[in-house]
Amino acid sequence: MKIFIVCSKHFYNKIPPIQKELENYDHQITLPNSYENPFKEDKLRKMNLQECIKWKQEMMRLHEPKIKSVEGLLVLNLDKNNQPNYIGGATFMEIVKAWELEKRIFIYNPIPKNIFRDELEGINPQILNQNLSLIPK
Repeated sequence: MKIFIVCSKHFYNKIPPIQKELENYDHQITLPNSYENPFKEDKLRKMNLQECIKWKQEMMRLHEPKIKSVEGLLVLNLDKNNQPNYIGGATFMEIVKAWELEKRIFIYNPIPKNIFRDELEGINPQILNQNLSLIPK
């Protein structure tokens, strides 16, 4: 299966072993939009707010073509700043786009107890409980 991994930029360092495991199951992986430079947004915000906004818009415009090119979305929702199974705004936008495009949605850990909980439950993703073997080939 072609899978797009999405998550907070703070989790990008956790992707390589997950990517390797998925590839061992013969999945093809698409990495997050700013994977090569996860904190570029923070740097731009300090230098020039307008450039940061322009960059952020470019990143959000990449959601649809990337999601269209895959069969499923893997959401890595790990713990961040004492928030279990964190899913932030940009990741939530990617989940919604995948749902709109009728893609399979897999969530690594249970749905977090956050502001998006009702919507995430309504989307009805497959919860993996960290078992990547549950993603079909």
